[in-house]
Amino acid sequence: MEKLLKKYALKLIAAGLAENPLICGLDDEVVWSRADDDIQVLEQVLAGMNINSLICIEPADPYLTIFRFLCDRYPETITPEDCETRTFLHDVPVISNFSAAAILTHLRRRKSIVVASGKSIRLITFGAVSPEQAFVSLSSVCFSAFVLFFTDYLADRRQGVVTEEQQRAFDRVTAQLSPPHRTTPALEAGPFRSAEQVHRAIIEAGRFTVDYGLVDSYFGNISYRLDQTIYISQTGSSLDELAGCIDPCPLDDSSCAGITASSELVAHEEIYRNTANRAILHGHPKFAVILSMDCSDFDCINRGRCHIKCSKERLIEDIPIVPGEVGTGPTGLCHTLPPAIQGRRGVIVWGHGLFTVATVDFNEAFKQLLEIENMCREEYFARVRHC
Repeated sequence: MEKLLKKYALKLIAAGLAENPLICGLDDEVVWSRADDDIQVLEQVLAGMNINSLICIEPADPYLTIFRFLCDRYPETITPEDCETRTFLHDVPVISNFSAAAILTHLRRRKSIVVASGKSIRLITFGAVSPEQAFVSLSSVCFSAFVLFFTDYLADRRQGVVTEEQQRAFDRVTAQLSPPHRTTPALEAGPFRSAEQVHRAIIEAGRFTVDYGLVDSYFGNISYRLDQTIYISQTGSSLDELAGCIDPCPLDDSSCAGITASSELVAHEEIYRNTANRAILHGHPKFAVILSMDCSDFDCINRGRCHIKCSKERLIEDIPIVPGEVGTGPTGLCHTLPPAIQGRRGVIVWGHGLFTVATVDFNEAFKQLLEIENMCREEYFARVRHC
């Protein structure tokens, strides 16, 4: 357990989410990653829920500044509208009392909470069966808060209602953003001729997608078509740890391997059936998601249903933005993404993320994932300047 706690503590630090995370896991006994005064309260929380692990952090900047501002603006509940929040988090309760009773009241019905007391900010998440689940929830909360902070600012700027406090927070956060990557890694060259080569290439591309900050926690997926079989990351798998988590799914549906495959398998299948592409890479780069949610039509009749009902043709340069929910339901992205990506280097799904494709290997798909995200980042700040 100690090794596992150290692993996720290092992941949180490497992702820039925390400098000194506090993590516990339940084995034969409760094990903590380090000593802390908060443990007395958190052990009561652990005892009050049927869970395996807890994470408690003070977020590192720029997330600390983001959460301080959002907690002032939304003192009871932070409700981002991105896909991860809609399908995974729902909303994030904000409380001011760091007590077991207060924490349990809200953590029993949500995956994460924020404890905001003065300048102190703590994020608390849990895992029912493993510390990985707590790590995923924490990563998602930070991602969604980042997206909400920037989408709110651009919308408020358009309407001329940015406050002095909001401007100070925005200036502080933008000054602390990491510079964008400008070069891409040299990934394994294709086309691939064996399942072994495909596995190796998928594992490598997934790891770099995480290393470059083009996906948060484990969200996103990746696949490659070899002859009449799609090799695709499993649902819930971490893109930087894909060894043993890749499913071979025949295009003729002659295998049940798709049961554990990514929830976007059907969308991948349709892309492969209707294009010459062999590689698909899906990440959640932040500014692509933020820009997908930016719309100046505040009186649109579909406002609030953009993720499933947006009827406008929207582009960021040559990249379409389409609606679509996760999975295969009537409003699933399996209906909107495949036709939109034909003849394109990529497509952004509203509030969700970016899909890119390539005909040979993952080099071009990764290059486009990075270039489109950098383009969206530049476009975001251009829109801010022109408001």
